[in-house]
Amino acid sequence: MEHAQLSSVAQVILILTKLYDYNLGSITESSLWRSTDYGTTYEKLNDKVGLKTILSYLYVCPTNKRKIMLLTDPEIESSLLISSDEGATYQKYRLNFYIQSLLFHPKQEDWILAYSQDQKLYSSAEFGRRWQLIQEGVVPNRFYWSVMGSNKEPDLVHLEARTVDGHSQYLTCRMQNCTETSRNKPFPGYIDPDSLIVQDDYVFVQLTSGGRPHYYVSYRRNAFAQMKLPKYALPKDMHVISTDENQVFAAVQEWNQNDTYNLYISDTRGVYFTLALENVQSSRGPEGNVMIDLYEVAGIKGMFLANKKIDNQVKTFITYNKGRDWHLLQAPDTDLRGDPVHCLLPYCSLHLHLKVSENPYTSGIIASRDTAPSIIVASGSELSDSDISMFVSSDAGNTWRQIFEEEHSVLYLDQGGVLVAMKHTSLPIRHLWLSFDEGRSWSKYSFTSIPLFVDGVLGEPGEETLIMTVFGHFSHRSEWQLVKVDYKSIFDRRCAEEDYRPWQLHSQGEACIMGAKRIYKKRKSERKCMQGKYAGAMESEPCVCTEADFDCDYGYERHSNGQCLPAFWFNPSSLSKDCSLGQSYLNSTGYRKVVSNNCTDGVREQYTAKPQKCPGKAPRGLRIVTADGKLTAEQGHNVTLVVQLEEGDVQRTFIQVDFGDGIAVSYVNLSSMEDGIKHVYHNVGIFRVTVQVDNSLGSDSAVLYLHVTCPLEHVHLSLPFVTTKNKEVNATAVLWPSQVGTLTYVWWYGNNTEPLITLEGSISFKFTSEGMNTITVQVSAGNAILQDTKTIAVYEEFRSLRLSFSPNLDDYNPDIPEWRRDISRVIKKSLVAATGVPGQHILVAVLPGLPTAAELFVLPYQDPTGENKRSAEDLEQISELLIHKLNLNSVHFELKPGVQVLVHAAHLTAAPLVDLTPSHSGSAMLMLLSVVFVGLAVFVIYKFKRKIPGINVYAQMQNEKEREMVSQVSHPESRPHIPQTELRRPGQLIDEKVESQLIEVPNSNFERNGVLGSCSVFSRIPTEH
Repeated sequence: MEHAQLSSVAQVILILTKLYDYNLGSITESSLWRSTDYGTTYEKLNDKVGLKTILSYLYVCPTNKRKIMLLTDPEIESSLLISSDEGATYQKYRLNFYIQSLLFHPKQEDWILAYSQDQKLYSSAEFGRRWQLIQEGVVPNRFYWSVMGSNKEPDLVHLEARTVDGHSQYLTCRMQNCTETSRNKPFPGYIDPDSLIVQDDYVFVQLTSGGRPHYYVSYRRNAFAQMKLPKYALPKDMHVISTDENQVFAAVQEWNQNDTYNLYISDTRGVYFTLALENVQSSRGPEGNVMIDLYEVAGIKGMFLANKKIDNQVKTFITYNKGRDWHLLQAPDTDLRGDPVHCLLPYCSLHLHLKVSENPYTSGIIASRDTAPSIIVASGSELSDSDISMFVSSDAGNTWRQIFEEEHSVLYLDQGGVLVAMKHTSLPIRHLWLSFDEGRSWSKYSFTSIPLFVDGVLGEPGEETLIMTVFGHFSHRSEWQLVKVDYKSIFDRRCAEEDYRPWQLHSQGEACIMGAKRIYKKRKSERKCMQGKYAGAMESEPCVCTEADFDCDYGYERHSNGQCLPAFWFNPSSLSKDCSLGQSYLNSTGYRKVVSNNCTDGVREQYTAKPQKCPGKAPRGLRIVTADGKLTAEQGHNVTLVVQLEEGDVQRTFIQVDFGDGIAVSYVNLSSMEDGIKHVYHNVGIFRVTVQVDNSLGSDSAVLYLHVTCPLEHVHLSLPFVTTKNKEVNATAVLWPSQVGTLTYVWWYGNNTEPLITLEGSISFKFTSEGMNTITVQVSAGNAILQDTKTIAVYEEFRSLRLSFSPNLDDYNPDIPEWRRDISRVIKKSLVAATGVPGQHILVAVLPGLPTAAELFVLPYQDPTGENKRSAEDLEQISELLIHKLNLNSVHFELKPGVQVLVHAAHLTAAPLVDLTPSHSGSAMLMLLSVVFVGLAVFVIYKFKRKIPGINVYAQMQNEKEREMVSQVSHPESRPHIPQTELRRPGQLIDEKVESQLIEVPNSNFERNGVLGSCSVFSRIPTEH
């Protein structure tokens, strides 16, 4: 199947056809055709662009249509071809990037922006012959040329770019000088992704904070101001409809709307918005884009059609004054056959479809033209759910006539002097319809002898000619067919002055629209002459101002009697905070003149805001917030605080801000703080930020509780490898860095279906049954949630023994978790091989630090049936066997070729460490105390040889992944505090109150000052367990 892309330049028509292979999923062929006689003959130009070149897009310079640009298929090559002679000859230029889209400058014919497939923006000042990189990470379709009149520099580029951390920001720079130092950021801080709009005199951005979107506007490139909708509109979504004539027309979806939008109209600066129409229907386009059922009629400023949802029915309304007044459309009095139509307002009205075709070569469902301001053609029905017909209005929407009973595409030729209609159908056709009297009568013409499947129609831009080209297929497998249709022979002369009559624009008889009477020239319906250039010349005469020329001002609502009264949330007596004693302000009357309204005198003076002297007022409505609306800030980074005041003399006000960290600043007026107050917090915590505002008439204060945090990098769960049933276990979440601000801990353990949520980093719990248990802790710090998971073995009883190794193992110990895990597995394997004890009874955990040590656990394994469980005597026998083999140096392994490592029982542990329960005999307790005293003596001697700082470490399961670089945030209250100089060597300290084993590990390399990013900490960093 082929696709066509067409454009026309003067008498030249260029056609690009492409053959798409659906099996390969790509374009396999392309052809470029050129006609210099309005499509009578065509020349194939493949030899001039390269016989093997596959083209993908054709562009015509909008300011000089002699200049043509062709893009090659990026899957084959990255090149462009340039023509300066209406496509007769081409020069080829290779590119080092792949173009996705182009944007031509509105004034300079050689200036182009190119957006690449890897989200880079390039500029060319030589019509694509040379390119220069402007910016990387540019958001698709969010780049704009400067707007003449609003920007002093014509080469200024506006764009939205993503930072390395995924945020979006609004940037401006010159097209040939866009360095880091030359870029400007007109909007402070980040913006919401895909939200930048540059249109006429306005720039719009969106910023979401507190779960709500906030919209900001810059008028004529001045400072941004927040757009003010009615207080409780609470918008979910906003679309800018129009920015014509120094006013913003916007569609806003409010908090209680799903498939409808409200229309709002702004003041000149685009800041203050008032409601124009409620509940306008919306739908989703093919790509998921929102489509508002609103149509701006071409040729008549301020005229719109909108489909409004009323009681589950959709009705079409029309306005002639930019939303000040709306009216239903009167259905035709008769149908196509002349039969009367019984449709009385407001119960029955004409409903139109307001969607515009996305295909540039077919007419939309509704159409109007600047050169034919009174003619509107649309499809619709008397009721929204009845059969669709075609309707036309030749008096700008006041009255309508039915012209077809089925949908047709309608084209405007000869400035609307000729209307051409082609039926919408999937069947081939050979006829079309022409009207020379604005759709009042239609004549049938044949444009081809063989029926044609019509794909589209190409007319001369501007509709100045009577030539059109119809393209399509004779069959689904045939090649393209182009049919040139020339209607010039129908006319024998051009129109003269006497062929025209005056026509006055009106709204249901009211001639004053937007404060003026406008008169157009229209060709008399009975005259059959060619108009040529635009004949719709207009005369305008201002009208006397009436109440209809004024809309409600911001904060006011129109009531049933037509009066604009204050909304319940608006205080009309509140003065602008910029109003200072001795100055003047404009005191609203509740009305504002519709922008672009040209009325004079009348009630203008009565309804216009009056200048009034500013009275002194005490400060009221004081607030202090962060610029991004958040209650958090990052330690070591700038946070911008904004002071807002509803009322008060800002020029005669003293402001004092206390940041809560021992630093305070003072200002003599509020205007000096317009850009916010920047401050850096050097500590983590919750700070009470206070602001006090005073003037001669009173004072006000406000408080902000700001949470200053440091990013949480790691979470490590510290707990024993093995514990006994029904005994308390301590679990501690160890954090790095240790001080990160306010945290929430979520604990999951055992078979609990609900978590335990705490503000402390340690908990104690018991296990009532034997087996393996998983414990997970999740730590919530701001928007980040980190977690760690460990497994603990629970038995009624077990045995443990400290292991040591030949000194050569220390030379190969990097002291990292992965190494300890692998060596633990090797040691277990060697123990099983030397003793014959089943592996299910043995657990080995190599401990952090030097010299290398490990803990050996003897476990009472039982088979899945629950039988054959080992007794205490069995565990004792296994322990004795293990000790015997260790003492005989029978346990060893080869670390690497030539490096043998011996494993033996540690000398400081004279007997296996056992669980201390009340059932143990007194002799066993005496023996254990003896061991402790011997250990103390050895420790005193060893202490003079080497100072061994240690940290509290719990054992963990062999198969658990270990983590490094974490520091303990807090200690359980039940754990005694042991000074660093009093810590004993492993095996010398036994916690007699808790059945799980507490292991002290020597490591002289872990106490240090740590710096992570901007967060400074002084902490002891424990190794993994």
